Amino acid sequence: MAQHRRRRTALVIAIPVALAATSAAAYGLLPGSQSKASAATAPAWATAGADGFASVNALGQNGTYGGRDGKTVTVKTLADLEKYATAAEPYVIVVAATINMDPVGKEIKVQSDKTIIGSGTAGQIVAGGFFLGQGVHNVIIRNLTIRDAYQGTWNDKEHDYDGIQMDGAHHVWIDHNDIRHMADGLIDSRKDTTYLTVSWNKLSQENKAFGIGWTTNVTSDITIHHNWIRETEQRNPSTDNVAHAHLYNNYLEDEAGTDIKSSYGNYSRGKTNMLLENSYFQGINNPVIRDSTATLVQKGNVFSGTSGRNESGGSGASWDPKSYYPYTLDKAADVPALLKSGAGPRTSLGTTANTTSAAATTLTVAQDGSGQYTTVQAAVNAVPVDNPSRVVISVKPGTYRELVKVPANKPHVTIQGAGGSRKDTTIVYDNAAGTRKPDGSGTYGTPGSATVSVLSDDSQVRNLTVTNDFDESRHQDIANQAVALLTQADRIVLDGVIVNGDQDTLELETAAKDKPGRVYINNSYVTGNVDFVFGRATVVVDKSVITLKKRWNGTSAGYVTAPSTPAGRKGILINRSTIGGDVSAASFFLGRNWHPGGDTTVDPQTTVRNSTLGAAIRSTPWSDMGGFSWKDDRFAEYRNTGAGSGAASSNRPQLTDAQAADQEVADWLGDWTPSAS
Repeated sequence: MAQHRRRRTALVIAIPVALAATSAAAYGLLPGSQSKASAATAPAWATAGADGFASVNALGQNGTYGGRDGKTVTVKTLADLEKYATAAEPYVIVVAATINMDPVGKEIKVQSDKTIIGSGTAGQIVAGGFFLGQGVHNVIIRNLTIRDAYQGTWNDKEHDYDGIQMDGAHHVWIDHNDIRHMADGLIDSRKDTTYLTVSWNKLSQENKAFGIGWTTNVTSDITIHHNWIRETEQRNPSTDNVAHAHLYNNYLEDEAGTDIKSSYGNYSRGKTNMLLENSYFQGINNPVIRDSTATLVQKGNVFSGTSGRNESGGSGASWDPKSYYPYTLDKAADVPALLKSGAGPRTSLGTTANTTSAAATTLTVAQDGSGQYTTVQAAVNAVPVDNPSRVVISVKPGTYRELVKVPANKPHVTIQGAGGSRKDTTIVYDNAAGTRKPDGSGTYGTPGSATVSVLSDDSQVRNLTVTNDFDESRHQDIANQAVALLTQADRIVLDGVIVNGDQDTLELETAAKDKPGRVYINNSYVTGNVDFVFGRATVVVDKSVITLKKRWNGTSAGYVTAPSTPAGRKGILINRSTIGGDVSAASFFLGRNWHPGGDTTVDPQTTVRNSTLGAAIRSTPWSDMGGFSWKDDRFAEYRNTGAGSGAASSNRPQLTDAQAADQEVADWLGDWTPSAS
């Protein structure tokens, strides 16, 4: 069930009205503390303080300003992040890299007087998060992406892996983060945590978004404003026994057509006294609910396409947030656009000359003419040959029916959807291998059929959908391999994408057989039926969903992978992912060994590990191809679960623990660490 809320969409250069009214408190020095770095010498983000209840003087703490009285340090490793976050003294900690938690689910025990801030969009915490224990106070967690601790179970009762958990903390500001795809919940405020402000965050891809309470005491004071919650089911938030809960200008969105459906929206539980103002609810089931013991006052909210319970009332005493702190409401009708443009990490936060490299060039694409270009290919054409630094092609929401090709002489190109969802921006075409070229020079062939072709090193595709919608049922007279996305280069990142097709959906190659080609696919969806993840590249499919489709005639039979790996290289690694679909049981192989043109020198490899396999996977999951026995090549599993998993046998080889230790993501990628942006 998907319920979503978005966060603030304001740039530093255009402070939103809610902060403009409190700029002295939100961005200047608060009473009771003097920074060692004056405003003239420190960037604004290093001295920023919270708004809302986190700005209130109470419990011996004068507002929330984090580590501004301490040194500013830049971290790129887990060891350094933990060292400074757990230190007794104050620090402003700038996270300038993707940091992978080890073990998965690790939550760093943050101590008081800390600012932890991402450097632009580079600060990412993967497979873990932060914990603030009893009495921890004056903490800012800001401008980070915290993601992907998900362990394959939607309503996970075994893995308490939150993005941010607070047990008895006070004076905490959580701002401009992107928190998604964790195991238990995204944010947990528990055990009388109070003087908390949660603002301008994106919360998504989760069963439980934001839970508050777990105590019989009615003492907590919490402000929740300008957050965007989407693709979540429950706790959006659920506020239990909160003395003063002020929710305003939030955007809760249940995206149509997804498997996640909202159970409820904002929930006033127990003896909570909630004021809910100028928020926008899109498609939410039970958008506003309350217990009979709770109080909930609504003012100025907008409900679009909602259904079920929409409640207010209660016997609690009325209260005015302005008696605690100043704030200004944005119009509810403006909230979706405001948050889509400004919630989540900002490139302007956490950056100084010492923590960032040259800024990327951005080219904008919009069908309506509001961008620099109206087609994606036109923007690609504008990228200089041999460009030395990253060029981001930002594609506004819409469906772009075109062919896109990034040539080999234009490296460092990112094609990125500008919408809030990967479904907002789609690039689609319908060529197949047997489709004749318009100039009469023959057919396209399999690689030439690709809707999007990325042929340049260090390039990326992010936050969009790439589809090949070739209609096999109407064209059984021609070769029906139809590629959606082709990569033919080294150090390619596919992050947060959907790749749709049938046969040969995702082709992953190298520029030449003797050249390397590494591809990292993360947090993505790939659909298909026959050999739909294939090629000779070294590929990691990590924390993603592989969806099996029936063939054009309604039958269920197919192969997930078809590697053609050169000898001595790594092939396809599917790691921490889910494979399944609405197809017949025991109808799909995990892969088969492709020897192109009968090439005896290749040594195809697929490893599927730590993944969930649906019932569609055959009990003998590997198959021969072209007269070559798969048993002479490299196919294996390790610690998979689900109805389609199985015990080791001669037809189902399993890695030993020692072998698995040499088949980790880092072994595939070698000296390359994929960038976060």
